Amino acid sequence: MSLQKIPATVITGFLGAGKTTLIRHLLQNAKGRRIALVINEFGDIGVDGEILKGCGDDVCREEDVVELANGCICCTVAEDFVPTMRKLIDRAHPPEHIVIETSGLALPQPLVRAFNWPEIKSRVTVDGVVAVVDAKALSEGRFADDEEAVAAQRAADPNLDHENPIEELFEDQLNCADMIILNKTDLLAQHETDKVTVDLRTQIRKGTKLVPTQHGALDAAALLGLGSAAEDDLGNRLSHHEMEGEQQHDHDDFVTFVIALGIIDDREKLLARIQDLIAEHDILRLKGFAAVEDAPGRLLIQAVGPRLNSYFDRPWRADERRSSEIVVIGLKGLDRAEIETRLRA
Repeated sequence: MSLQKIPATVITGFLGAGKTTLIRHLLQNAKGRRIALVINEFGDIGVDGEILKGCGDDVCREEDVVELANGCICCTVAEDFVPTMRKLIDRAHPPEHIVIETSGLALPQPLVRAFNWPEIKSRVTVDGVVAVVDAKALSEGRFADDEEAVAAQRAADPNLDHENPIEELFEDQLNCADMIILNKTDLLAQHETDKVTVDLRTQIRKGTKLVPTQHGALDAAALLGLGSAAEDDLGNRLSHHEMEGEQQHDHDDFVTFVIALGIIDDREKLLARIQDLIAEHDILRLKGFAAVEDAPGRLLIQAVGPRLNSYFDRPWRADERRSSEIVVIGLKGLDRAEIETRLRA
């Protein structure tokens, strides 16, 4: 057994920032490096895992993709994460690098702390924590640490008596990161990118790398090999609640549910209904697969904020049931009944 620790990269970031796209680009440019993936889905179906499994057997074999779909990884460390890591590193031929994609709702600090568990500390190290952020969203004032925006939200909602949970989560992800990927800069003018960059630099730890990207295209040599040993540096990566003297974390501010739709007879009408719902409800993220009547391929649907994308990602396999399942993630109070009714109209 090699005495050298296996490096692990934790990729975090808010909903739809581009984590999966970044990982897919990494896999397609791995240059023979054996990489295992641990994917955490906050929801009941592993949409991101299915996308990554479709990238080709030569790039990411199915046995090298492990999904943890039992809730936020930061809340199930002992039950799910540690046993998964042990299975990976106990293989006869363990991976050369492990990439962990967290849920968009996960706090990275508890996950990094788990690398100090005795059964994995001697064999795995956190090579780096990477936070992917949506440059376009930030430029529009969303998911940014803006005190005036928080004050405006409080003024608009008399029932809001705590800090915006999205802001706290974003703060935690930035504070734990060794590298910030400023993704989707192709959607901005140069002066907008410059402003977002300046704003971000006021929020991140000294020495944290800030890298602009388009479509998650980043050289593997830049993403891997950071050598941060983050598990030994937790004192500099405190979460918002730790800095406030609190030790608990839950997801009561968020709601997630899955809607089964069956066979879709009109693709464009479904996408139009989704677009209308996003405009009318507090939906943070919508994603899933749809079976369209008379179409041989599976329709992948992804929505973040007002942006909606869809494409046929692969043909349906002969041994799988054609079905449509949509994951909806939003803030507490989201009207599930109304959303389900409208999607099934």
